[in-house]
Amino acid sequence: MADQTQPWAERTVEVPPKPGVVPPQRDAFRRGVAAVGQPRTPRTPRTEQFPTVEHGDWVGEAAPRRPMSWHLAQARKGGELSAAGALFAFVCWGIWAISGRGNLIAPLLTFVLSLLTALGLFALSRLLGRLILERQLGRVRRSARGAHLITALFLVGVGVAYLQQTEWVVSAWNWVTGN
Repeated sequence: MADQTQPWAERTVEVPPKPGVVPPQRDAFRRGVAAVGQPRTPRTPRTEQFPTVEHGDWVGEAAPRRPMSWHLAQARKGGELSAAGALFAFVCWGIWAISGRGNLIAPLLTFVLSLLTALGLFALSRLLGRLILERQLGRVRRSARGAHLITALFLVGVGVAYLQQTEWVVSAWNWVTGN
């Protein structure tokens, strides 16, 4: 037999035996006879060797649990959008509340309820993002910019609604636009 370390060396090719002809046996190997006395290596069941796949995830392999600090850090990314919307709503609310020339308890309660509604909208947006993006599409969300954008748009709408209820702002707008 040729040297196996040299690729250019001659190699012998075994030809399969013809039917009915028993080839000569080599060493201790005999075709059709099990080796007795040799320890067998334990085999793992086929299901552990090749796990089944369902919906893109390995069965039995849970997603890594992340600490609450990681989730909070992800929820803060994009917070400047919500902060800008809240600032705009606050300024518009202030214009509306001062123009009322009355008790500020009811307008304050209105503003607090608007902020709580925005918070609920943010939570709903995050929940829908988790259900649709993470569970259905298998994506990992790296920030909360979409939820913050939706919340900011809501708060800008709230601010515009406050301004529409202020008489002198509406008359100034009509004067500027020529209506």
